Amino acid sequence: MSDTNVLEVKENTVEKDLYSYQKKAIEKVFKRFDEAPDDYHLLYQLPTGGGKTVIFSELVRQYLKNHDKKVLVLTHRIELCKQTSKMLTEFKVTNKVIHSKANLDDQQEYSCFVAMVETLNNRLQEDMLDISDVGLVIIDEAHYNSFTKLFKYFEKSFILGVTATPLSSNKDFPMKKNYNELITGETIESLVENEFLARAETYAYNVGLTTLEIGSNGDYTVKSSEDLYTNTDMLKKLLYAYEAHSKGKKTLIFNNGINTSLYVYDTFKRAGYPIAHLDNTASKKDRKKILKWFKETPDAILTSVSILTTGFDEPSVETIILNRATKSLALYYQMVGRGSRIYKNKSKFSIIDLGNNLHRFGPWGADIDWQKIFSSPGYYLDNIVNDEDIESNFRYEMPDDIRAEFAKSEDVYFDVKQAYIDSVNNGESSKVLLERSIEHHAKICIENSEDVYDALALVKLLDGDINHRLERYTQCISNSTHNFVKWLHEDYRMRLKTYLRKNFDEVFEDIHGYPPED
Repeated sequence: MSDTNVLEVKENTVEKDLYSYQKKAIEKVFKRFDEAPDDYHLLYQLPTGGGKTVIFSELVRQYLKNHDKKVLVLTHRIELCKQTSKMLTEFKVTNKVIHSKANLDDQQEYSCFVAMVETLNNRLQEDMLDISDVGLVIIDEAHYNSFTKLFKYFEKSFILGVTATPLSSNKDFPMKKNYNELITGETIESLVENEFLARAETYAYNVGLTTLEIGSNGDYTVKSSEDLYTNTDMLKKLLYAYEAHSKGKKTLIFNNGINTSLYVYDTFKRAGYPIAHLDNTASKKDRKKILKWFKETPDAILTSVSILTTGFDEPSVETIILNRATKSLALYYQMVGRGSRIYKNKSKFSIIDLGNNLHRFGPWGADIDWQKIFSSPGYYLDNIVNDEDIESNFRYEMPDDIRAEFAKSEDVYFDVKQAYIDSVNNGESSKVLLERSIEHHAKICIENSEDVYDALALVKLLDGDINHRLERYTQCISNSTHNFVKWLHEDYRMRLKTYLRKNFDEVFEDIHGYPPED
């Protein structure tokens, strides 16, 4: 591994090996702990897979060894609660999980507690837990706002929040309001370079998202997402993307809605692929059974909703499919992070993006200025590229099977936006753009045909390209009313077929230098 002086393994402390970047993180935290007031709020950032739980478990061990105070670790999901307790135990930290049925009569015997936020809130309201001597509070996945309701109980405690993405899940409650300072850990690029995380190969498919609606939480609504991602074209695109880039690989699919996931399940099942569906309505028994199957089946596909974004670690995952769009940077990194773990001979993984997330947030592992996001989250959120701007730069690419039918054409692309700009600059009507597009479509049909009947048959294969061009055209002229768009699509296809019937022989001879055979 490169840069070994920065990331070498240090001596074993308590049956767990820590890397030097993890040790440095602990030193930085304790330095601030020693220098800052007792009620200081510190935020620590480290990418998913970098070992946040390992770091704060060792930090708890050292804290309890050197301070006559107790520690409380907070999580937002029961799975994280269990994982955290297990990790603390591995670090020889005796701890008690405060769950809904926990008996707290023996609480004085423990110096470390692990609790879910809602459960702890209830216990504190019932005055069932003594927190008077809690000196350190650690909050896992600190970007969730649900934790802030508990801060009033710990006004004299040092609070350490840890997260991969120090950007609040709610724009109205920025993290800088609750934390005094951010410390950033190793970057994804560094962890990949030093072989602590797998390298990502991303395959992004352009998807029209202008029908999606934004909900009160600032992200796309489940209903509008379901309407888009359950349609036949999107399901075909998903299956095509899987077969092109992930066939035979262990694949995890993220969806925005249970209905979508069930449609995905049916689509892959009918195609003969091994797939299971999982959402938060599954019983503990069924969930355990499905995850066991997923772990043990090399080419397994698991389609899911929300439930596996945190508290789930299956390093053998080879492909992440984002069959959804999100406005949340944190969710984007959480989903992709499920595939980033190093495992046996796995040094890379694939990301298949069907939600324009790559265009919206940039590549996973790109250089992100977390300090700037922490200090000015509003500026970052306000400058995320919107869907209209993303889609205005799309270039339609024919699927390989359709492109093969137009193999004799050197270039099948027609730049509608540039053609519109040219027509405006030349003082021409925008309708001239449509005439040039029809002529171009006719030309590529004729180039790959022996007679007019062949050409007319090829028109049927151009639906995707025609739809793309007309969508760009309506954006250029700012007219997308339902009746106009419906008429435009019908008129374009009719005029294209009429053009072929009238001009086939002439255009064929211009292309080939000889007339078509009778």
